[in-house]
Amino acid sequence: MAKPYTIALCYDFDGTLSPGNMQEYDFIPKLQSSPAEFWAHTRSIAKEQDADEILAYMYHMCKEAEKKEIKIQRSDFRDFGRGVELFPGLVENGGLSWFKNINSYAAQYGAVVKHYIISSGIKEMIEGTAIAGEFDKIFASTFMYDLYGAAHWPAQAINYTTKMQFLFRINKGILDINRDINSFMPEDERPVPFRRMVYFGDGSTDIPAMKLVRTQGGYSIAVHGPGVKRPESLLSENRVNYVAEADYREGSDLTAQVKRVIAKICAERAVETEGE
Repeated sequence: MAKPYTIALCYDFDGTLSPGNMQEYDFIPKLQSSPAEFWAHTRSIAKEQDADEILAYMYHMCKEAEKKEIKIQRSDFRDFGRGVELFPGLVENGGLSWFKNINSYAAQYGAVVKHYIISSGIKEMIEGTAIAGEFDKIFASTFMYDLYGAAHWPAQAINYTTKMQFLFRINKGILDINRDINSFMPEDERPVPFRRMVYFGDGSTDIPAMKLVRTQGGYSIAVHGPGVKRPESLLSENRVNYVAEADYREGSDLTAQVKRVIAKICAERAVETEGE
């Protein structure tokens, strides 16, 4: 019998697993601000300071929370995360969750699915969501904390270019962000070749990661919310393989397409290992 092998499903978070930006559910309302005001101010900071927008919004979160005397310790971020809405099918609700469904389907072919988040959102918030335990690793922006446990400075900011670093970490099996990933590793020694990787994203910040996975032989899927215009240009520009609504329930177009991709990956693996 062939040895088990890994298929990696890699997800953006905001707009991909959740309909909105995670800060908009509980955190921004607590500031007595609107999402439009918060993000407009963030863009203004980034422009004035010639700063990365991810660093700018993290700075803005800290400063606004300080003004309003709102605690933002790790536990507070996780509390905010509990209020984040998720797309249908991700959590069990009268049927198998997406994760159990996909894992079970791949297991029929002898494959093991590992799930990863690569997000510009806040890691501590994601850790508070109902699906946090489904992921083998969460790569996301995070804060440093002072002596009193309050967030006061970005520790890691993940933007559209640095997302690609984490795809290579998954590819090489080097998940500790303090370990160097630039040393040479032969392709046949990498635990998750790109051809056994699927990337899920929704917007412009995902395009470099989508393109990387696709051009390296893997699969990229652009998802969109219900009633939102399909990003057909990503297909015509060869940046993604498929476009589907972000419906993770059994019977949805997205679930059917991902199962076809898994079946194809597994068939190719069987051909590669025939006679071993």
